[in-house]
This record gives sequence, C-alpha cells and structure tokens, in this order.
Amino acid sequence: MVLYSVTVNVADEVHEEWLQWMREVHVPDVMNTGCFVSNKIMRLKDPIQDGNTYSFQYFAETDAILTQYLEVYAPALRADVDSKFANQYLAFRTILDVIE
Repeated sequence: MVLYSVTVNVADEVHEEWLQWMREVHVPDVMNTGCFVSNKIMRLKDPIQDGNTYSFQYFAETDAILTQYLEVYAPALRADVDSKFANQYLAFRTILDVIE
C-alpha cells in the first residue's frame, strides 16, 4: 500500500468555500479515477503558518497505480483547483510506503 499525501494551507478568506468544494468536487473526482482504494481528510490542530492547513491522504494499492494517477489524472485535477483558487493556497505532496 502507498500513501499519497497532499498537505494544503489555504487562506482564511476562501477557507469555507474551498473546503466545501474539496469535499464535494475535488476529492470525489480524485477517487473516481479508480486509482485509490480509500482516502482521509485531516486538519492540522496547530498550523505552522496563517490560514488553515489540511492533509488529504489517498491510499493506492501499488506504486504503479499511483504513478498512473500522477501521470494521467493529476495534471488536470491540479489545474481545476488552480482555476478556482489560484494564489489562495499552497500545497506540497509526499509519497509514503505504508508498512503497517
């Protein structure tokens, strides 16, 4: 199992709209790619910087499936977020092997 984690800090001004859109549109779109078996949305209790910080965690069965997602689906899905919330969030992505 492979964890694809996207950590996002979003500006207070758009936080509520962004979170609703992520829950109702973006996360379902990611899951509808068929590349992930489950996902979780988490909020950092003590953000390091201003705004609201979230961790979106997506679980893929293999590295190959995650690679397929990153090459085939991720560019368009990232562009969708940018078209709606450009310059109002900062994201970084990590890939982790699940060992237990």
